[in-house]
Amino acid sequence: MELEEKQQLITYLSQFVTIARREKILSVLQQRTRHITVILEDIYQPHNASAVLRSCDSFGVQDVHIVENKNIFTITQGVTIGSDRWLTLYRYNQRDINNTEECLKKLKSEDYIIAATTLHKEQITIEQLSVKKKVALMFGSEINGLSEYAHNNADVSVKIPMVGFSESFNISVSAALCLYDVMNRLKKEHNNWELSNTEKLDLELDWLRKSIKAGELIEKKFFRDIYQVEN
Repeated sequence: MELEEKQQLITYLSQFVTIARREKILSVLQQRTRHITVILEDIYQPHNASAVLRSCDSFGVQDVHIVENKNIFTITQGVTIGSDRWLTLYRYNQRDINNTEECLKKLKSEDYIIAATTLHKEQITIEQLSVKKKVALMFGSEINGLSEYAHNNADVSVKIPMVGFSESFNISVSAALCLYDVMNRLKKEHNNWELSNTEKLDLELDWLRKSIKAGELIEKKFFRDIYQVEN
């Protein structure tokens, strides 16, 4: 779709949402980023997995990469409360391959630093993790943690400082704490953390479509009307 046509479609679809929804979409777009992303490797607890998605939406992280080597990632709508609809989810679940490798290969090709959250290697604290370059925060299951491949191929290992008897937070709490820290620092320390204008336009269109009942029929009418005018 050409840029001008996309803008026309956005203007057309905006008629079918409330002013409050339109303002909310535009407001959220200004706080979204792809400078920080999240990788979830073999998370099988639906409640905690879904809570991470809700945190990503709440802190403005647009992309979540879901690796399913052993476990199927299940979304619990009662936990996400629909927040997963506004995220871009990438799923790596091909059979007979190392999906973690595929995920990390993709993100490294896009210049992300892979930061593994772990207790088992030399680590820096989350506060010490630089956000000057793009960062992919990687979380594993609560029982087994990250895979050996993930550990060995991460660029850095990070931890959340703890002072109690417990050795770790559950994954949903860990993700929320990490995202709160890095997103706050990102907005203070980095000037180019926002989405590009093209990315904002694409998401605006996607979110409008998801906000309108019978959106497909309305969009078809838009294109019929355009083609009739042109002809």
